[in-house]
Amino acid sequence: MASDDPVDEMDAESECTSVLRDVWLFLDNEMDADSRARVQHHLDECSPCLAEAGLDRKLKQLLHRKCGGERAPEHLRSRLHTTLNTVAVTTAGDGGIERVTVETLRVTERFGK
Repeated sequence: MASDDPVDEMDAESECTSVLRDVWLFLDNEMDADSRARVQHHLDECSPCLAEAGLDRKLKQLLHRKCGGERAPEHLRSRLHTTLNTVAVTTAGDGGIERVTVETLRVTERFGK
């Protein structure tokens, strides 16, 4: 987006930065409808951002093609699952250090998808 007004140009630059920061969420369809519409509108109006989004889309497709079918080794999956099921949180309180362990964290597997 280009403008003769420096304030408009700064706003446009800020909008571009925001859109490009969120473009992977947009490409993965992981945004709420309002945010998705905002990004889509910006991409429709801003050819530099549209080109950047196109490059990101191509990169994501390449990564999916080259890495998408692999599955983590079973020992790694098991270790990760165990680690995620035992999360230790240490906090500093008035009485010193307090240790809280959460053992009921639910994990949704997305390995190999």
